[in-house]
This record gives sequence, structure tokens and C-alpha cells, in this order.
Amino acid sequence: MRRFFRNNSLSITVLTVFLLIWLVGQTTVGLRTYNAERRQDGESEVSFAKYLTTAHFGEATFENWESEFLQMGMYVVLTVKLRQRGSAESKPIDGSTPQDEDPREHRDDPGVPWPVRRGGIWLSVYKNSLSLAFLAMFAAAFLLHALTGSREFNNNQAAAGSSDRVSMWGYFDRAQFWFESLQNWQSEFLAVAAIVLLSIVLRQHGSPESKPVHQSNFATGD
Repeated sequence: MRRFFRNNSLSITVLTVFLLIWLVGQTTVGLRTYNAERRQDGESEVSFAKYLTTAHFGEATFENWESEFLQMGMYVVLTVKLRQRGSAESKPIDGSTPQDEDPREHRDDPGVPWPVRRGGIWLSVYKNSLSLAFLAMFAAAFLLHALTGSREFNNNQAAAGSSDRVSMWGYFDRAQFWFESLQNWQSEFLAVAAIVLLSIVLRQHGSPESKPVHQSNFATGD
């Protein structure tokens, strides 16, 4: 068990922090905010479990997940070809890296993933599986944001006594949907730009996201 936690400590820690912030932090204050709004509208409060099924909770969650998956997916794709001199987040300006090697030349290596050994369409998909996974998660979160956002909009309209309603697809035409999305998207690309540029001149001893402390600012990549 100790070895398991040591071998997986990064993912365990990150997922634990995520769950604490999401289920304990965001959901708790979100529930209080939601119930405060319901009291103002003369409606009864909802329980914690019930709140998890509301559009208020879903919209707040999915509009943020959407931007995160977009950020990471685009970062994976852009770093295939694009470079930044001196950045730890870039491949070297000149020369090739192990990531650029043709996997078909390693199909007989010991321990290779089965799609590499199988080849064909399986290898074609596997070669791009990381970006495809992020794209799929982005698309799912994007649609769920629209679905829950339209439900929340309709609920607010009903509470205000308005008969104006929108469908999920109609919500795409509203500026509110794009305001919610774009305000998150811009912050994600700002964060990517920050780590790409700051890693040129700044260091963090022991982190794989940083160049070695003693390495020149002009060195690119690991």
C-alpha cells in the first residue's frame, strides 16, 4: 500500500484536492447561494443531495470543466509543432525528440502498448488519443454547459414571471452563454502563456515543469 501511494502520489493528491474544492468548497457555497436566491423568490430551500441535480450546480461546474479541457487539449496539439525558445514547456528548437519517432519502428520493442504492436487504424487512433480524449471531454462539457445553462435560464425566467424560454440549442444564440464560456477560455490561455514564458527565466528546483536551476535561460526544453 505504501508503494502504491508513493507511485501514484501526484494523481492521488491532485484528485483529492479537486474533490475537496469541488464537493466541499464549491458545492457548499453554491448551495448556500442557491438557497438564498430561492428564499428571495419565496421558494423552499433544497438539500445538499437535491442541489447536485440542479441546473445551478451543473452550469457552474460544466462551464469551468469546458475551459480546462479546451486548454489542455489545445496545449497538447500546439506543442507538437510550435516552439518557444528558452521555455521548459517547449520541445527543443532544433533536432528531434523521442515523441517524434515513428512508433512503427518500435512495434517489436518489449512492453510496447498493444495498439503499437497491432498497427493500422488502432495505431492511428492511439497516436492521437491524448488530444482526442481532451476534445471529447471538452465537447461533452460544452454541451452539458449549454444544457444546464438553458435550464437555469428558464428557471430564472419562470421565477421572474416571464414566459420567455430557450432550448439547449437556442441557448447557443444567447450572449450569456458565450460570455460564460469566453471569460473562462481567456483565463486558461493566459495561464498557459504564463507558464510557457515564466519558465524561460524562472525555476522551481525538483519540478519537471522547470528547467534545471543551473541551466541557461536560452536552453529550450528539458
